[in-house]
Amino acid sequence: MANINLRVNGMTCQNCVAHVSDELTAIEGVEDIMVTLDAEGTSEIHLVTDGEITDEQLHEAIDEAGDYELVDISR
Repeated sequence: MANINLRVNGMTCQNCVAHVSDELTAIEGVEDIMVTLDAEGTSEIHLVTDGEITDEQLHEAIDEAGDYELVDISR
């Protein structure tokens, strides 16, 4: 198991959380996700994975979710 933390701009409501969560959980290897919504700033997302997930996969998932900006990835 590995942990990945993301910081995302543009998430303003629970619908945003749902869209982003759906795209991230569709990535093979994502086991769990926890979102801390900051509607007026940068939201934080914590992923638990059991496989290798690339930065490119994470960027693509956030792009697919809508008009959000992935500003940081930490492992």
